[in-house]
Amino acid sequence: QLQLVESGGGLAQPGGSLRLSCAVSGFSLGYYVIGWFRQAPGKEREGVSCISGSDGTTHYADSVKGRFTISRDSARNTVYLQMNSLKPENTAVYYCAAVIGHDVQSVCALCLEGYCWGQGAQVTVSS
Repeated sequence: QLQLVESGGGLAQPGGSLRLSCAVSGFSLGYYVIGWFRQAPGKEREGVSCISGSDGTTHYADSVKGRFTISRDSARNTVYLQMNSLKPENTAVYYCAAVIGHDVQSVCALCLEGYCWGQGAQVTVSS
């Protein structure tokens, strides 16, 4: 079975940092693109950042460039999202997802129902 489990969410102050982890099982990370997506209350789900499990190619939404960093640890089959300089508008449920054989930019842009999705992690940025 395929499974993705997010962890590392919580409460941060504006300007603070959090690191999300996405542990994947049931498949080899090297054959997939892994993405981070988020959904705020009343908003559509949007792509945040994606990474190729094979060569490490990355893509970031314009709103997070320079503040968020996606990375992978192939030995642990884990993908991370380091979030720095957090803003209140970053408050959302963050999901990781996996899809095989696609361009990382396309994965982030499309956000398709057919991806393999985790259950999500709440991130709240507030004073």
